[in-house]
Amino acid sequence: MILCCGEALIDMIPAQTDAGEGFVPHAGGAIYNTAIGLGRLGADVAMVTGLSRDLFGQILQDGLVASGVETSMFVQSDRPTTLAFVKLVDGHATYQFYDENSASRMLQYEDIPSVPDDTKAMYFGGISLACEPGADAYAALCDAESDHRLIMIDPNIRPGFIQDEARYRDRLAGMFTRADIVKVSDEDLDWIVTDVEGLSAQARALQAMGPKVVIVTLGKDGACAFLPGGVEVSVASQPTEVVDTVGAGDTFNAGVLAKLGQLGLLSKSSVEAMSLEQMHEVLAFGAKVAAVTVSRAGANPPWAHEL
Repeated sequence: MILCCGEALIDMIPAQTDAGEGFVPHAGGAIYNTAIGLGRLGADVAMVTGLSRDLFGQILQDGLVASGVETSMFVQSDRPTTLAFVKLVDGHATYQFYDENSASRMLQYEDIPSVPDDTKAMYFGGISLACEPGADAYAALCDAESDHRLIMIDPNIRPGFIQDEARYRDRLAGMFTRADIVKVSDEDLDWIVTDVEGLSAQARALQAMGPKVVIVTLGKDGACAFLPGGVEVSVASQPTEVVDTVGAGDTFNAGVLAKLGQLGLLSKSSVEAMSLEQMHEVLAFGAKVAAVTVSRAGANPPWAHEL
């Protein structure tokens, strides 16, 4: 099983109404989107998150169940659901978050249920790694489980959302030492690695922090991966008509994890020994499923039969 650990929130997506522009609620959040994507691709997946009992929390839970995601790891409370208001410019999304005292943000490590024995991989990332105290809960969970489970992290950095940059950088650095795979966008990489220039040099600098594999997504230019021993792999993006990019990276991550599972590579040793050909297949599948998501509005990952 793959356990997705992080935020579930409501994306308020702009839409035209009879009264002018309004916002329509859509279930979302980086980790939520990846869990949904994995479930729709047929993977055995569960999610751990702080979930509200409010009406938005019910929407989030219903969406997970409908996509085949196990929900027994939820930590429910009466705190509100996080809201993210989305602004779209030429199809590219920026976000304004409302997260104070939310069910997701206030998650405590002590409240998280025991990780099931059949969990092969754990996935962390998103704004849940930036917002305390929940961020510390996820970091503690990663630390407790990383010795015997594959760890993948996508920090999905939102600089405007970070309240204490020094603490955030320290938290990420600690989690990177525990990670087997770190996936970043090229913009994330520029933010994380500031003392060297050039994508390859920056990716190798990130790899030196701990992860065996670093994956970098490049938008319309595809994605590349940096393996142990200096091996580099790249794939082109899948041509498609872009409606918006909401959830694109999250769906890419779902494709990566799903393909690793299909290839029997969901272990620390398997990822470390992964061949160039296997990595190419993993990246190509991630790009394929992400192309479907960007071709339609909002974070709406494809089902396996749509591929």
